[in-house]
Amino acid sequence: MPKRALAIVDVQNDFLPGGALAVPGSGEIISVINRVQPLFELVVATLDWHPRDHVSFAVNHPGRVPGDVITVDGQSQVLWPVHCVQATAGAALADELAAGRIARVFHKGTDPRLDSYSAFFDNAHRRGTGLGDYLKAAGVRELFLAGLTTEYCVAHSARDALWLGFQVTVIQDACRGIELHSGDVAAAIENMRAAGVRLVNSDELT
Repeated sequence: MPKRALAIVDVQNDFLPGGALAVPGSGEIISVINRVQPLFELVVATLDWHPRDHVSFAVNHPGRVPGDVITVDGQSQVLWPVHCVQATAGAALADELAAGRIARVFHKGTDPRLDSYSAFFDNAHRRGTGLGDYLKAAGVRELFLAGLTTEYCVAHSARDALWLGFQVTVIQDACRGIELHSGDVAAAIENMRAAGVRLVNSDELT
């Protein structure tokens, strides 16, 4: 049986209720993720790990506000509140998340001039995080994704995992979306399904 891995995407304090970029319902997924972790032979996690001058922060673009979309070096960039700044409490894994089974944590979004939604690559595919090579070296063929947010980091991670040759499953009830615009999450789910991603709920896992 091919080795299965779970990637926990960006379950960080700043994305939880009360955080700098709180995702609706984000606190609800932690118990789901904790419950399914023992079903996997390998568990990894990712962290948004931004420098303070990161391109995605609206405050670094005078006259701009969160939600604006700009173009930087040819890349479309959504602007956000300051969040997940390197080595701050907001960037840490959620306290309630069971971390004992996490074999390794991968950092993304570290380039000041380039965002990184995907767990595998920056948004321009210029640099990898090392996750793809790590999973392949571990013999992983089937990758399950959970975390935040459905339509950004989870969806981009799923797309890149497919591109790297993994079988990809998203655990829907272990994810939540930010829904900047109505319908964003539903559209992301349909796009993932059309690309070949399997979507399940946690109670379907064995």
